[in-house]
Amino acid sequence: MANMTTSDIARRLVQPGKGIMAADRPSPAFKELLAAGGSTVDEHSYRNWSQLLFRAPGLNDYISGIIMTDEQVRLRDEAGNSLLEQVIADGIIPGISPFTGMVKLAGSADETVGSGLDGLRERLAEYAGMGVGFTKWRAAFQIGAGTPSDYAIAANAYVMAQVAALSQEAGLVPIVEPEVMLWGEHTIETCFEITERVLARTFEALYLHRVELEGILVKASMVLSGNECPVQADVDTVAKQTVKVFRRQIPSAVPGIVFLSGGQSDCHATARLNAMNAQYDLPWALSFSYARALQRLPMALWSNQAENVPAAQAALQHRAKMNALAAVGLWTDALEDAAA
Repeated sequence: MANMTTSDIARRLVQPGKGIMAADRPSPAFKELLAAGGSTVDEHSYRNWSQLLFRAPGLNDYISGIIMTDEQVRLRDEAGNSLLEQVIADGIIPGISPFTGMVKLAGSADETVGSGLDGLRERLAEYAGMGVGFTKWRAAFQIGAGTPSDYAIAANAYVMAQVAALSQEAGLVPIVEPEVMLWGEHTIETCFEITERVLARTFEALYLHRVELEGILVKASMVLSGNECPVQADVDTVAKQTVKVFRRQIPSAVPGIVFLSGGQSDCHATARLNAMNAQYDLPWALSFSYARALQRLPMALWSNQAENVPAAQAALQHRAKMNALAAVGLWTDALEDAAA
């Protein structure tokens, strides 16, 4: 990312018609998921899956950045070629998730905070030297009886802001991810209220840490009914409530907001993103940073079998294309039907 400011990198990541692929599932969690789907798991499974994703033909037509793990940025293929260098050569910006997991928040019964701050300044300098262009740090907020607490929101906002400040110091764009989780019986109105609280405290912390808003992105959850709520909001209501809370709490100086899929179905994630871009004139780019909503079908088709790689890559390319169209408000159901 030589000679590019964090503002330059952020704008490139949310250029029209492209989004970010989140591929930062750690190897142990990936292998557990693969095995749960009935596939065999071996010592090369993680490398082979990473190769499938990063080398999918035409991926750079729709994907501007890929979020990777520390292991992935160091992976090499059978011939000794760096996967990271291949991503860079394809014109895709590599990102890193320096987050090492969730730990119990002291003084709280069941709330968490992200870990991985130890040695972060040095690690970020190393990643920048390798050609990485951005970071992503996640906080997770579960809606329940009395949760998330103001304490948990403030603690996580402070950590996200620390990481953002250190990232910009290293010349990296921080993607700040305050996820309000889908799981539960809560209504869309409750989700709106919690999302507003979380975003307000997050930006308060970013200001206190002197983070340059022009050089960040926000990875956000949509405002949704809980997955167990008996009344599920329709696509237009989700779009309306999500845009409303963003207009209240996310300054227009931020170049873009990229959504996490967070347990939504593939087509719901696409349709809701499309509705926002088709129906509203917005001060920020709205795009995607999906993991499951891009990779669910490709992983099922692949099943850790080399002969299935072309079909899995074709499915990945299709989902990336559908979401790229949604990022400019041009997706329709008919495009899904035509590909079926």
